[in-house]
Amino acid sequence: MALLLELCHHVGEHSDEVKNGEWTNNMDWCFWNHPMVELDGKTMGIIGFGRIGQRTAKIAQALGMNILAFSNNRRSELETETCKYADLEELLEKSDVISLHCPLFPETKGIINKDTINKMKDGVMIINTSRGQLIVEEDLRDALNAGKVAGAACDVVSSEPIKLDNPLLSAKNIIITPHIAWAPKESRQRLMNIAVDNLKAFISGNPINIVN
Repeated sequence: MALLLELCHHVGEHSDEVKNGEWTNNMDWCFWNHPMVELDGKTMGIIGFGRIGQRTAKIAQALGMNILAFSNNRRSELETETCKYADLEELLEKSDVISLHCPLFPETKGIINKDTINKMKDGVMIINTSRGQLIVEEDLRDALNAGKVAGAACDVVSSEPIKLDNPLLSAKNIIITPHIAWAPKESRQRLMNIAVDNLKAFISGNPINIVN
C-alpha cells in the first residue's frame, strides 16, 4: 500500500523538488509536477487472496476502494458488498490497480505479460510485492514506456540483487525497492517466532503447516 500511495501522490519526488527550490520559484502558489490520483471509488484487483492479499484488501477498502479477488481457493465468507471474487479476465478488464500476492508456480510465472497487459484498462497501475518472475519484465517496461500502464511499483525483480541490464531500469514511471516489504523489525521477529514454533512442533511429533 505504501508503494501504491507513492505512485498516486509522488510524495518523494515532490519533497525533493521542494528542497530543490522548485516550489519557491514557482509562479503559482499551487505546485505539483506530477499527476495525482484519488483512490476512493477505484477498483483494486488482487491476484492471490491468501492472508497478505486479504489484509491488503482491508486497507484498500478503508481508502474507499472496491476489491476484485482472483484465487483458486474461494471462501464465500470473505465476499462483501465491496469485495468480490472474479475470474482473471474480469479482474484484468475492470481493475484500476492490480496487486500481485500469489506464489510463484509454473502456472503463475509470467502471469503479467504482453497479452494480459493488453486486456487491462489504459492507465492501470501494477504493484508487485510477491515474486519478480510473476512479471515478464520486458513487457511491463514496454507498457510503461508506451503509457498503457500509468505506473508500476516492484519490491521484487526476476533476479536479485537487480542486474544493471534489467529492463525495468529503463522504464518510465516505476518505483523499484530492494525487496524490503517484509523487513520491519516486528516482521522479522514474527518470522523467527514462527520458525521456533515450527521446530518445537516438529520435535514433539506434531508438525504444522505441512506442504507435502
